[in-house]
Amino acid sequence: MQDTPSHTSHAATGSASNPASHSASHSASPSMAQLASRGQTPAYRGIWVPLVTPFLPGSTNTSDAPVDHAALRRLVAHYRRSGIAGLVICGTTGEAAALDDAEQLAVFDTVLAEAGDLPVIAGLAGNHMGHTLARLDAFNALPLAGVLTPAPYYIRPSQAGLIDWFHTLADRSRAPLVLYDIPYRTGSTLTLDTLLTLAGHSNIRGIKDCGGNATTTQTLIADGRLSVLAGEDHQLLSTLTMGGHGAIIASSHCRPAHFVALYRAVQAQQLDVARVLFHALMPVVRLLFAEANPGPVKAWLAREGLLADVLRAPMTSASPALAQQLVDAIAAVDVQFGASAANAA
Repeated sequence: MQDTPSHTSHAATGSASNPASHSASHSASPSMAQLASRGQTPAYRGIWVPLVTPFLPGSTNTSDAPVDHAALRRLVAHYRRSGIAGLVICGTTGEAAALDDAEQLAVFDTVLAEAGDLPVIAGLAGNHMGHTLARLDAFNALPLAGVLTPAPYYIRPSQAGLIDWFHTLADRSRAPLVLYDIPYRTGSTLTLDTLLTLAGHSNIRGIKDCGGNATTTQTLIADGRLSVLAGEDHQLLSTLTMGGHGAIIASSHCRPAHFVALYRAVQAQQLDVARVLFHALMPVVRLLFAEANPGPVKAWLAREGLLADVLRAPMTSASPALAQQLVDAIAAVDVQFGASAANAA
């Protein structure tokens, strides 16, 4: 996730401006007209795929397995046909922690060149402010729809420190920030008051919600300033039916058009259709997280011929037994809805 040459602009969601000011006030929720006048109408909607990073097979040490850029291009082209809202690259599912700066640069180049008008959000994680800002400066040359960023991991700052961290990044970023609230990975909990304060910054537009607190989720949706995107796959339906705006979920790698259909059914108030889809997909979702992500996702994509089943150490491939269970579970979904209707792997 480092400096790259500029690309042809994508149909990015949200403003590319770099605001100079922000507000900490959250005592009253603004109207949608007020939000629109401030350029803060919820901007991210639909199903976003947090794309895996494929690696070439054959390396004796999987930590050195090169990125498979041909497979990466295939994946991007594949998902462009599925009806998804966009891609998130170099996130957790993309094994960003195992990629050095130059490799992340190359992944960005490949995805952006292939994505066409499909919006792309980039992951940005770190706990060293100077290094994180340097990487963000490089992002500012890219046609990104947003930057997905979690709290600084491991160091567990105060809420005031977290607010300062995100405000500093938002002030510096050309693309809007999408907060990534995932305390079980970072060690830091973003309180509701902190999230509402951050929602007052005009360049913070969304949240990938993995916080596990239904009250927080509901309050953020009702507040209306952030696009609330489900980040926990099993909370997809509940978030959408409360009025959430979409999801960034790894399970949407598998039969993504069914996840898109579920989202569209909720938007059309066809909740009976949405429930049928959700309950049919949940056995697949459970299997995809029965072992460490993205092992099961890659096992499925390898079975589909889209990439090699290679992960970088210390991540490991899914067990053969689980891989077969996934094949059987997805076959059951295909029997119910038809594989051709899925429009993608």
